[in-house]
Amino acid sequence: MRQSFRRLPPLFAVLLAGVVSACSTPSKSVAYQHEEFDSTSTYSHSFANSADKTCEAARRALLSQGYLINQAKTELVDGHKNFQPSSDKHVQIVFSVACVADAGGKGSTAFVSALEDRYALKKSNNSASVGVGAIGSVSLPFTSSDDSLVKVASATIPAGEFYQRFFVLVERHLGAVSGNATDATTVPHPLSKQN
Repeated sequence: MRQSFRRLPPLFAVLLAGVVSACSTPSKSVAYQHEEFDSTSTYSHSFANSADKTCEAARRALLSQGYLINQAKTELVDGHKNFQPSSDKHVQIVFSVACVADAGGKGSTAFVSALEDRYALKKSNNSASVGVGAIGSVSLPFTSSDDSLVKVASATIPAGEFYQRFFVLVERHLGAVSGNATDATTVPHPLSKQN
C-alpha cells in the first residue's frame, strides 16, 4: 500500500492531503463571528427615572405604535406587532425591554432587543380515502391543498436607528409617567418607520 501511494502523481497527493485536513478541521459558525460585544452597541439606554417608571414608559411607547403587549411587569415588558409586506409574506417583530435599576438607585437602564420573524405562505397537499363497505375494498381518494404560514427566517434586529427612535419615544412617555408631560406634536412617532 505504501508503494502504491508513493507512485501517485505529486499533485494528486497534495490534493488528497488538503481534503483530509479540511475534513478534520471543525467548521466555523457564521452566526457568532460578528458578535464583538463592544461598547458601541446601542441595545441599552440610561434614563434618569426608576426602573418601574422606565418600563411603564416603554410599555406606553410600544402601545402607541400598535404593539400588543404579551407581558408587562415592573421591570420587564414584551410585545409584538405583525406586518404583511405582500399577500404571501408575513413579518412579526417581538420586542423585549428589561429595566434595571442603577447602583445609586436614582436612575435606570433599559436593555432592549427586537426579534424579526419572517413567514411565507406554503402549500401542502392533504389526501384522504373513503372505503365503501357494501361494495368491498373500494376506496376513493380525495385530495385538497391547504395554505399555511411557515417560518422561513428569524433574526435579531441589529443595533442602530430603530432602537434610537424607540429610546426617544420612551423619553417622551417618561414625561407623562413622571407628571412632566410634553406636547405630543413636538415629537413624531419614531417607531412608525421600519428600521
